[in-house]
Amino acid sequence: MNITYSQRLSLLYGICLAEAQHEAGLDPQTLQSKKLEEYAPLEAATYLACAITVKAIRHAERSPVDEREFNFDMLSVYQAFAMLVYTYLTLPLAEENIAPDFVKASVTIVKSIFAESGEEEWAEIIESGTHKFQLIGDAEQEHWMNYRQDLDKAAIAFVVAGTDENTPYEKEDLIPLFSALLSLLCEAFAND
Repeated sequence: MNITYSQRLSLLYGICLAEAQHEAGLDPQTLQSKKLEEYAPLEAATYLACAITVKAIRHAERSPVDEREFNFDMLSVYQAFAMLVYTYLTLPLAEENIAPDFVKASVTIVKSIFAESGEEEWAEIIESGTHKFQLIGDAEQEHWMNYRQDLDKAAIAFVVAGTDENTPYEKEDLIPLFSALLSLLCEAFAND
């Protein structure tokens, strides 16, 4: 069966939503069933960027709640990381003439990951996160180019692992890699 990349994103979104609902203890019979076409690929990419970032934060044993109080700028690093993941999840969509919506994604991501914050903090996180995102995207140093390549490969591997039963690894096997990449980003901006 041939499946487009946008269909893979939508399928993985549906799978991850079902897993999250199951982990929350919801009865599988109460889960809303949708057709694959009803899961928009950009919505899927935004959700997956949030989910990957939250799992990477947890795996790194970091605490955005504490950092909100004692190291607020670190929240913008998480925002930048999530936007980088979103970018790499959406790059292949260009082949299907689907363009990412960075503004909408950044707002959804900040509200999802930092739900306990308010509008002023969200605006600050988005502004600072966007600045960091652009710095990383524009950086020409070899270590940043390698970082972007590694994150790109990890994002695509996550989609493939979640949607192809023939891969030798599970999508959850990639969370330590995302966590390591997040930690590198945190270290880079902690040293500024």
